[in-house]
Amino acid sequence: MSSSLSPFSKPQFQLKHFLTRNKSLTSLFSSHLSHLSLFLSCMAVSLLNSYNVSDLCIGKPALRSLPPAATVADALSVLKRGGAAVAVWGPPETNPNPTIVGRVCMVDVLCYLCAEENLSSPSSALSAPVSALLSEGSATLLQRVEPKTSVLDALDKLVEGAQYLVVPIRNRSSPLGRKKHGFSFDFCWLTPEDFVRFFLNNIALLSPTPTLPISSLGIIRPAEYTINHRAPAISAVPLLRAAVTAQSSVAVLSDDGHLVGEISPYTLSLSDESAAAAIAALPAGDLISFLDCLTSPPISTLRAIKSQLKSQNLLGMLELLEPDVLSSNSSTGSASSSGSESSGCESSDDEPTIRRVRRSGSYTARMGRKAEEAIVCHEWSSLVAVLVQALAHRVGYVWVVDEEFGLVGIVRFLDILTVFREQFRESI
Repeated sequence: MSSSLSPFSKPQFQLKHFLTRNKSLTSLFSSHLSHLSLFLSCMAVSLLNSYNVSDLCIGKPALRSLPPAATVADALSVLKRGGAAVAVWGPPETNPNPTIVGRVCMVDVLCYLCAEENLSSPSSALSAPVSALLSEGSATLLQRVEPKTSVLDALDKLVEGAQYLVVPIRNRSSPLGRKKHGFSFDFCWLTPEDFVRFFLNNIALLSPTPTLPISSLGIIRPAEYTINHRAPAISAVPLLRAAVTAQSSVAVLSDDGHLVGEISPYTLSLSDESAAAAIAALPAGDLISFLDCLTSPPISTLRAIKSQLKSQNLLGMLELLEPDVLSSNSSTGSASSSGSESSGCESSDDEPTIRRVRRSGSYTARMGRKAEEAIVCHEWSSLVAVLVQALAHRVGYVWVVDEEFGLVGIVRFLDILTVFREQFRESI
C-alpha cells in the first residue's frame, strides 16, 4: 500500500467536490460570506468613528505664524530657522475673530523671487508684504476643525478640497506678548500624511483594499507637471506653484520621456534663497544635482550659475548666493509660536529639526538616495507597498513608471485617502 495519499483524498479537493455537488449550499456560503464582509466593514467604520482629530494631534508641535504686517523676508527668516511652513494671520480689522488666511512654505518664497518682475531686484521683493506669497483663494485650502471632530468627518474635508486642517490643540498658558493677534490657542496642522499614517496603523480594518494593485483602484493620475531635463529650470516655476497646490511634484524627463528625476517641493523646502539663483540660471537637470549638494556645491556649478546670471544681467540674483547678506531684510526675525513645525509642502508638519540638519547633508542623501532618484513604483504595486514607500521617504506621492522607467503617472496621498473614504461610505 502506497504511503502517499491520492490527490482525490486531499481536504481541499473534497471540499471543492462537495460544493460542486451542492450548488445551493455554495450559494448560501457565498451569501453568508458577503454578509460577513459587510459586517466587518461596518465594524471597521464604527471603530474608526471612535477616533477623534485630537488622536492625530498627539505630539504635534504648535504651528509657527506671522502677523499680517510681516514681509517676505520675515517669512524667509522663519523658514530658514527651522519651520518649512508658516501660517499667516488675517488682518484683525477684517475679522473680529482672527483666522489663518494662508500657509507659506519655502517653495512659495523661491517662486516669488523667480517671478519675472522680481528677477532684477530680489532684495526689493523681500521687502514686500507676506500676503504677496498667498495665491488667490488660498484661505479656502485651509479649514479649521475642532479636536473632538471624528477622523472620518475630518477626512471628508480633505476629500472635498481642503489641503490642510488647522486644529486648536491647547490654551496658551502665557498670553503675555501673544495678544497681538487676538487668539488664545495654539494650533497645529494636520496633513494628508497624518491621515495616511493613521490608516496604516489600522490597516487591518481596510482589508482587502491595501493588498490590491494600484492599477485596479483607479488612483493613477496622469503626470501633469513635467519638464525636459534640458529646459531652463525657471520655466518650471509655474509648474512648481501648481504642484504645491496639488500636493504633487515636477517630473524631469529625458528626451525619450523617461523619468530622470524631479524638482520636488519637499526637497526645495530644505533649501534657502540660494536655490532661487540656481533656478534662474540652471537647466532643470542640473538643478536637481545642485539641490542634492546644496551644502557644498561644486565650484564649477557655482561658476556656471554666476556666469549665466551675469550674462542675463541678473546681478541682483547673485546676492542670493550669499544668504547672510540679505538677513538684514527681516524686520521681525521671529514668528509667534510656543513650538515649531516643519515639513515639506506635501508632507506632515511634525519634524522641527529636519531642515537645519540639511546644513550637514541634504535630506535625500541622508535617506540613502540622491535628489534625482525619484520615488517610483509600478502599476502592479500593491497599495500598501506604495504607502510604506512614500511614508519612508516623507513624500506625499509616488511616481508610477513602466519596466523601462517610462513615466506612466503619479499616485498621491489625497487619491489614496479618497479610495479609503469611498470604502467606508459603502459600509454605512
